[in-house]
Amino acid sequence: MTSRKESVEALKRYLIAGLLVWVPLGITIWVLQLLLSTLDQTLLLVPASARPEALFGFHIPGLGALLAFAILILTGVIAANFFGARLILLWESVLNRIPVVKSIYSSVKQVSDTLLSDSGNAFRKALLVEYPYQGCWTIAFQTGIPAVAVAGHLGSEHVSVYVPTTPNPTSGFFLMLPRSRVHELDMTVDEALKYIISMGVVAPRPHTNIPVGTITPALDRRN
Repeated sequence: MTSRKESVEALKRYLIAGLLVWVPLGITIWVLQLLLSTLDQTLLLVPASARPEALFGFHIPGLGALLAFAILILTGVIAANFFGARLILLWESVLNRIPVVKSIYSSVKQVSDTLLSDSGNAFRKALLVEYPYQGCWTIAFQTGIPAVAVAGHLGSEHVSVYVPTTPNPTSGFFLMLPRSRVHELDMTVDEALKYIISMGVVAPRPHTNIPVGTITPALDRRN
């Protein structure tokens, strides 16, 4: 009976060890395949006679990703000079005159400018906040400060934060909390995201000699 139980435990241990090897590898391959297949749709911009299927008789995986990368670089080069910037302004003025497109494009552009701009503060700091009730702590990200129209009703100085859900951080909650209740963490945004997605299993390594259980000082005055 004991021997049979040990065999079952050993089989279970080997199964888990195998899953630990193949699950991350399989998910990585699946994500890369999905990404490449999506970017390969860029080849639809190329005439059918100039596509790899017509020229070589077979599909070349990843060629669409290279084409998308080249398009992004070329667009950046054009947008970085004076005439390209004027052309983009003209294009945006046309889009802003279309009723439905105007609201969608302007909203997406504001978010992308905030997230991708070097001078922006969105998602630049991992924070520790009390949520959803006092004594319960979670990880959040700084997204800026409340708008002027909102800040006037808050009284004290507040900071805007995004509290992601786990294991899917793309959904979450937008909160405006007093700056005194927001604490900057000793971890990068990437480390915080891994910590959230893994539901606390993958803990980041500390960058400084801060004792475990110590809450760091509140955010500084820089925004």
